[in-house]
Amino acid sequence: MLASIVELIRTARRQALRSVDTLQVLTCWQIGRHIVQFEQQGNARAMYGKKLLPTLAKELTRHYGKGFDTTNLRHMRGFFLAFPKYDAVRRELSWTHYRTLLRVENSEARQWYMHESASQNWTTRALERQIGTLYYERLLTSQDRIAVKTEANAKLASLKQSPREFVRDPVLLEFLGLPNAGAILESDIEKALIEQLQNLLLELGKGFAFVARQQRISTDSKDYYLDLVFYNYLLKCFVIFDIKRGELTHQDIGQMDMYVRMYDALKCGPEDGPTVGIILCSQKDASVVRYSVLEGNEQLFASKYKLVLPSEEELRAELELLTERALGEDLLQNPLGFPPTCASIPYPDPDPRT
Repeated sequence: MLASIVELIRTARRQALRSVDTLQVLTCWQIGRHIVQFEQQGNARAMYGKKLLPTLAKELTRHYGKGFDTTNLRHMRGFFLAFPKYDAVRRELSWTHYRTLLRVENSEARQWYMHESASQNWTTRALERQIGTLYYERLLTSQDRIAVKTEANAKLASLKQSPREFVRDPVLLEFLGLPNAGAILESDIEKALIEQLQNLLLELGKGFAFVARQQRISTDSKDYYLDLVFYNYLLKCFVIFDIKRGELTHQDIGQMDMYVRMYDALKCGPEDGPTVGIILCSQKDASVVRYSVLEGNEQLFASKYKLVLPSEEELRAELELLTERALGEDLLQNPLGFPPTCASIPYPDPDPRT
């Protein structure tokens, strides 16, 4: 019964967000039309026209956020020029789909990718992959189109849409005027991830003992908080876990290296081995696991630590499962994935003629 209810909620969530997607696409098309029509009114406005997009962006971002900056307004203008008739636009696709389609210069290829993406229900990641691998061009030139399609479908199997993609899209949140909603939702999921990861490591039975959660370590000028700290009594070393949201950056890696050095200096005893840091990054497109091993400890890590610690691949697989489980809990508590304020958001007139 629970599985049926969860599927019902997920279907409702998809339908609700599809409606938002449709309204967002319509709004972006209308904005693009207004920009193009203004530009075409003649030389009298030529000087102002040169500064049109920056001027509009300055006012719109002040009131409605960075979703209406110069770059996005340029996308909207290009959207209208590429699809001057709104009836030709496939409403099954999101604004992120159309921004991806605008990268395709060949109009026939763009039209084909649009219709294929809608009919095959491609995610934006799948669409990006097909464009990047020149799927359209390969189909045109291949003597064995079935083989090309079979190969492409097999590659897309790993890009199935997950619940994360529906409610974490920053483009959609910006359009709704809720740029911080994603961070709020991710914060809830992060807490659930930390809790489940803690249980997972204790169940692994490979010498992990829980030390602290959100442990504070301090310098003379600043406090830092570590998500999870364990002690592995087989390796006789501390293991620090840091969970990140979004894309893994060099700053994240540098920060973990700093944590490891600080922990070695402030917490480790003379009998303890070098501290190991593990970064778990649950981002939109994929999960990333990165071990942080300080220079000079690589041989120790390869010869001894790897025999006890879970591999990056194992942790990555577990992270995917934990994230989906955390999202499932979030889904049951908040079926549509949005705060109550969403109900009061004024939507644009759905008539393209306005």
